[in-house]
Amino acid sequence: MSVPAELLGQREISSPEEMHQLGKMLGEALVAGDLIVLTGALGAGKTTLTRGIAEGLGVRGPIQSPTFVIARTHPSLVGGPPLVHADAYRLSSALELDDVDIDAAGSVVIVEWGRDMVEGIRDSWWEIEIERETGGRGADTMCGDLSRVSMELDADSPRIVEISRRP
Repeated sequence: MSVPAELLGQREISSPEEMHQLGKMLGEALVAGDLIVLTGALGAGKTTLTRGIAEGLGVRGPIQSPTFVIARTHPSLVGGPPLVHADAYRLSSALELDDVDIDAAGSVVIVEWGRDMVEGIRDSWWEIEIERETGGRGADTMCGDLSRVSMELDADSPRIVEISRRP
């Protein structure tokens, strides 16, 4: 597994540009066979991070959330591994994710909403958790309102990103 030690652990990300840059650094280090489980609330920055990873890998875009297609493959433009960007939100088990038939050994794979979905598919993976304030800079609405206004208020709030190896 290839994530440099200096990228492991927890850090505060203060802007979308900084999230993209972190992704780019990750993408420059990832190799075929790397699996990333990406977890975070709606609007946390998962796709922004993935766009940075894609840039670092040198793959063809555009990078969009794969929620409705389950997985998208982005071929390399520089002779490296392709990026498979998957979204497990609508899947109910690791078996369903395995049925997507992703070339995990020959690709860099990112699985959004993949917590508890990759056990049994891979022995080890990178876990990236993104936390963000909700409800307008930390003033949570108690009912979890993720309305457009709330998300716009949170767009520039800091994120806490934790990168670790599992298991």
